[in-house]
Amino acid sequence: MPRLSEVLAQFDALWPPERAEQWDAVGTVCGDPDAAVTRVLIAVDPVQDVVDEALRLGADLILTHHPLYLRGTTTVSAGTFKGRVVHTLIKHDIALHVAHTNADSADPGVSDALAGALDLRVVRPLVPDPTDPAGRRGLGRVCELDRPATLRDFAARAAHRLPATVQGIRVAGDPDSVVRTVAVSGGSGDSLFDHVRAAGVDVFLTADLRHHPVSEATQHSPLALVDAAHWATEWPWCELAATQLDEISDRHGWDLRVHVSKTVTDPWSSHHSSGAPN
Repeated sequence: MPRLSEVLAQFDALWPPERAEQWDAVGTVCGDPDAAVTRVLIAVDPVQDVVDEALRLGADLILTHHPLYLRGTTTVSAGTFKGRVVHTLIKHDIALHVAHTNADSADPGVSDALAGALDLRVVRPLVPDPTDPAGRRGLGRVCELDRPATLRDFAARAAHRLPATVQGIRVAGDPDSVVRTVAVSGGSGDSLFDHVRAAGVDVFLTADLRHHPVSEATQHSPLALVDAAHWATEWPWCELAATQLDEISDRHGWDLRVHVSKTVTDPWSSHHSSGAPN
């Protein structure tokens, strides 16, 4: 079985920490480099429910997409919910590693996994990484459908293929318009509208779209928008990362047991609607 340091070296090869955005907090949060690793749990969020799932599984290592402490902290007191996560991890010898924006821009990365879940053909990055001479890394992906579909049918595809959440799928645009090309970006994507318009796609699928950016975007062009839950757009990466880690384990003869968390960590718990717009 591998040591934690050996597994982390493979993580850094897949998602080099130097490719994370400057504001990000990626890498190893806790863990003994010399500890043995036999079982890994991959999840989107490093919350207590995921840690409890790791305990039930007997996992030695949790890999999450979202950081535990994005803006730093002055305390890991167990009286805070993040501090309780740290205490639980250390008490039970469970390591925590984060691959966030370095996984967003990777090849393959978060948006490749999202495109794969929607059965889209990736053409190129939406925002290419200028340091990649092959032109494959970067934020978001520009994709094509296998055959044209209406916006209504494409939104239904997203609702069917992405993990179910209370929010579901929201759509801005003519439901009967024809969709041939799609830009996707896992997680919050409304900072990318200029790049999406420049790409000339029919639809942009992302998460966390806010009122004013959406209102302005619909005035700029006939671009259709499909808004899914943040967690749902990033969860497919967990399956991609599990496949990558399985391949690494097989190549090195590690016999790791790799699990994808089934815990829904989308924070919204209910949705109420009159059935018609207000």
